Amino acid sequence: MQTILTINGGSSSLKCALFKAEKNNVTPIYQFKLGNILGDPRITLKDGSGNKITPPSIDVTGIDKSERHKKALSTVLEWLAECAPHLEITAFGHRVVHGGEQYSAPVLIDEHNLNQLKALIPLAPLHQPYNLLLIEACQALAPELPQIACLDTMFHVGQPAVERHYAIPRKFTEEGIHRYGFHGLSYEYIQKSLSQISDEAGKAKTIVCHLGAGASMCATFQGKSIASTMGFTAVDGLPMGSRCGNLDPGVLLYLQRHHHMDTDALEKMIYQESGWLGVSGLSSDMLTLHQANTPESEEAIDMLAYRIALELGRLSAALGGLEQIVFTGGIGENDADLRVRVLNRSQWLGVVFDEKANTNNLQVISTESSKVTVRVIPTNEEAMIALHTLDVIGV
Repeated sequence: MQTILTINGGSSSLKCALFKAEKNNVTPIYQFKLGNILGDPRITLKDGSGNKITPPSIDVTGIDKSERHKKALSTVLEWLAECAPHLEITAFGHRVVHGGEQYSAPVLIDEHNLNQLKALIPLAPLHQPYNLLLIEACQALAPELPQIACLDTMFHVGQPAVERHYAIPRKFTEEGIHRYGFHGLSYEYIQKSLSQISDEAGKAKTIVCHLGAGASMCATFQGKSIASTMGFTAVDGLPMGSRCGNLDPGVLLYLQRHHHMDTDALEKMIYQESGWLGVSGLSSDMLTLHQANTPESEEAIDMLAYRIALELGRLSAALGGLEQIVFTGGIGENDADLRVRVLNRSQWLGVVFDEKANTNNLQVISTESSKVTVRVIPTNEEAMIALHTLDVIGV
């Protein structure tokens, strides 16, 4: 049986999924989640139906932090070789956060493409280095297998210039300093799911809310990205777990001049010390904030809901109307309280939701009288990566 292994690396995490590869179709077989790689790693393993399996153990004692993603990946490959030797890995499919101007479609990794993607590290400093580190780890562990990079920015290529461009000197825009948008693999999967529900759902004026520790929103029409909340980097838009989201650039100038913060200090603040963590002073985890029930944690939750509601207005304007809202991502799919806060602020759009359906995380949580259909749809970036990889290599 030929299979595709998808690889989705974060700064301290690794998600891998093994898919059976058939013509025009992929079927999940195993799902690996390795967390806290830079500390005390933890692993969960599920089969294709979501049933938990006893995971392999991983020992990182004495292993430098720069080598731990490679160790995590080798642990996955060793388990597959030992426990599923009949499954032949045909190719690796990687999520790579930033594709810049160069990449509007999945690409086969070679030396040239790898160097092009390395040049984009400053645009996604939290994710791109680890994405590329895992590509190099695969090259070392299985050099004979093809690797496909699937870019999180490629779904947004083709947005109108009036959405993409900043009001800065044109020479900088032509250099590539403009809005890119991210979470594209998630949005593409949701768009595919909507098209499978009905042709009407797939073509509707839709706003998708991808809500997790990294959070963004995207307006789509006729299945295409029209506008999104993230911009030049993945720190823009909504407040996130530890990222600030929208911020007046004058704040950064002030901090430089009056607090003597250099570039590294500013980067650390806006990427790692802000967002829900910064507002709450407690945590970047939404469940922890709900359970804390402090004024600061409440402010962090309500700020996110408020900003989402604001963006629903802006993105509706970009679409020239709104017919459908989709909540996805770990928080979007499971946090009924946050959805209530957002939808209560969105009644002016004609949104009417069913409280019981929302509490139970049903696929449709709007009522029949609602002018806007509101859905809850689980995303699956790994399946999208596998499908793109299959398209590139063929089977």
